[in-house]
Amino acid sequence: MEPKNFDTLNDEFDLPIQEIVVLPPKEITTSEDLHLDADYREIRANLKDLIKRGAEAIDGILLVASETQQPRAYEVVATVIKSVADANKELLSMHKQMQDIKKSSPIATKQSGQITNNSIFVGSTSELQALLKGRLDQFRPHDDA
Repeated sequence: MEPKNFDTLNDEFDLPIQEIVVLPPKEITTSEDLHLDADYREIRANLKDLIKRGAEAIDGILLVASETQQPRAYEVVATVIKSVADANKELLSMHKQMQDIKKSSPIATKQSGQITNNSIFVGSTSELQALLKGRLDQFRPHDDA
């Protein structure tokens, strides 16, 4: 009995020739990403509320300080102004930290490296061999002699 070529297996078993379909990788959103975004929104809302309330407090305390002309009232105004300025800086810092976290997330690094795990090939053995041979030829040095 003579061995048969793999190209004729489809003919032997009456199988249709299937095309190789390469699908792009899907982006996966993990629960950590969802928690991170929810926490970010909550912290941002809290900081904005603190800034708003601090600005209102400054207005009230300035009114009291100008009415009483007491040094302690002006000291309190200065302290509240510094606290509001710090909250503004913290809000900007939080935006920067969020950008850094998103850049270093596993999804972002995966997209830049194009790592593919658990791939599946749907096709005949001859198509698989042709695909593998084409990839091996890319890595082999060609003799142009």
